[in-house]
Amino acid sequence: MDHIVKLQHSLDALFGNGTSKLLPKDIEMTFSRKTGRIRTVSHKGKFLCTLRIDGSLAISIHFAQMLLKNKKFKENCIEINSDAAPFVEQGRSVFCKHVVSCGKNVQISADTPVLFKNKVIAVGRALLASDMISDFDRGVAIKIRDSLKSRNEEITS
Repeated sequence: MDHIVKLQHSLDALFGNGTSKLLPKDIEMTFSRKTGRIRTVSHKGKFLCTLRIDGSLAISIHFAQMLLKNKKFKENCIEINSDAAPFVEQGRSVFCKHVVSCGKNVQISADTPVLFKNKVIAVGRALLASDMISDFDRGVAIKIRDSLKSRNEEITS
């Protein structure tokens, strides 16, 4: 049980208070045999997230879409324009000039969901903080780690 509490605290700390309420009740966890730490978290066979060594979470597109139901979570996301969407869906990086809006919680090296028309189409690592992304009109803002087309799975929300 304490592992679930740790995960809930991590979610609230990283993505805003209350996001942990969206964590499904019946989650499955795998643990590292060496350290006993949480390795992966999944729900009904769908991968949700993994705990990084630095304490942050690497979340899946599916999980980001679930967390999007919390208003505060949107502050961790960036929204992109229609020019960039097809490329980002295939796993290409997000450039500053394609960002329509950027949540104020986007920090350097934070896990950042990429939204297009209120759907999570990719998840990546921010290379810049939110104010920089908003100010710059060139350069990479988000390096994509996981995207819709690269996975070949449809999101059903």
